[in-house]
Amino acid sequence: MKIEQIYTGCLAQGAYYIVSDGEAAIVDPMREIDAYIKKAEADGVKIKYIFETHFHADFVSGHVDLARKTGATIIFGPQAKTEYAIYSARDGESFDIGKLSIQAIHTPGHTLESTTYLLKDESGKDHCIFSGDTLFIGDVGRPDLAIKTGLTKEDLASMLYHSLQEKIMPLADDVIVYPAHGAGSACGKNMAKETWDTLGNQKKKNFALDPLLSKEDFIKEVTDILPAPQYFAKNALINKTGYESIDHILKRGNQPLNPELFEGLVNSEGALMLDTRSSAEFNAGHIPNSIFIGIDGTFAPWVGALIKDLNQPIVFISPKGMEEEVVTRLSRVGYDNTLGYLEGGFQAWTAAGKEKSIVENIDAKAFAEIVRSGKRDVLDVRRAAEYDIAHLEGAGNIPLDYINDTMDTVDREKPYYVHCAGGYRSVIFISILQARGYENLVNINGGWAAVSNELQKDAIVLS
Repeated sequence: MKIEQIYTGCLAQGAYYIVSDGEAAIVDPMREIDAYIKKAEADGVKIKYIFETHFHADFVSGHVDLARKTGATIIFGPQAKTEYAIYSARDGESFDIGKLSIQAIHTPGHTLESTTYLLKDESGKDHCIFSGDTLFIGDVGRPDLAIKTGLTKEDLASMLYHSLQEKIMPLADDVIVYPAHGAGSACGKNMAKETWDTLGNQKKKNFALDPLLSKEDFIKEVTDILPAPQYFAKNALINKTGYESIDHILKRGNQPLNPELFEGLVNSEGALMLDTRSSAEFNAGHIPNSIFIGIDGTFAPWVGALIKDLNQPIVFISPKGMEEEVVTRLSRVGYDNTLGYLEGGFQAWTAAGKEKSIVENIDAKAFAEIVRSGKRDVLDVRRAAEYDIAHLEGAGNIPLDYINDTMDTVDREKPYYVHCAGGYRSVIFISILQARGYENLVNINGGWAAVSNELQKDAIVLS
């Protein structure tokens, strides 16, 4: 028996590769599927099943492509309806993989079709569960992603409570929990940094598995959550209906463009210019009206949160050698209409004599002097929960997550100093506003970490 967790950090997502006696299964595959196929070839095994724990909302799964290329059967739990061929498992139904078996346990609540898969070893002993978004390490999945069914988030939270108490809690303490996500995912609130644990340990540490927790308190806790990112519903729909092959998307998107072709696609196709270099490089010089979302940060989730149209044509600037990676990460969250990248990068743009813009920056020490003088207007673009813990007195809070809906509250004529926690989100924020004609924005290098350290709390409000 072989079980391998394949973790994708930028989406905090865990896929699983299971092997026994010449057969293999994949649980919740990422969209780029070649890694799974190569593993199976190296092990000399056939991929027999693709198990999906639910219709993922935060990424486009690789199940459809993987089934096309391997002939494997896609397994969903009860109530799953798709526009491609699947096998919808009955609650309690088992599937053999070599000398192992996997039992489908219907655990609705995160979504209606959510299913936990219980793997039994060669002796028939319960070994582990692939819990999807039903149970995380330290948390549970959000219950607000199926409200178009006519059910409220409270209805789904009630289902989730019963799924956990009646289906998960009776399992043995030594059963290993392999979830679909870890810390950093928006599919829950407070996931732990660990990517697996024993169920017994989770019974002790995870609030949701406390046997003394009432259903009413559980519902109150899990429904107190920020709205889901706008792309979640769109990705879930893609996972239900199917999608274009990743091979075609990579071929189309990984095309070099000289500055004239690059600019031509912006003008003729309305392509968005996405700059994926480091924030320091973007600040020093970038193409006017381009949007910064650095590939070295939580790239795909921010693309999904901020670019509303999944069909938006995109051309991009990237670090050298990262071009295919950019296209891949865009496709992971359903942005398939990438048309190419600027060959030679920003240097090619300036060498062609084309215009450039910069982001004005100030370091924390210089900013601290401005704060002490009392002359500053500050925009804190962290999330409200971060702001509430500690912030500069008088600073306005406009979380980056909702900038498309709130930018009109920023005074175009007033100069602002902008910061986030460390400097990534603030540059995204400024780039979006610059592209819409805002000019009086200064980025604070190092963000809140540097500012709070420099001021040593003499101008900080704690709440």
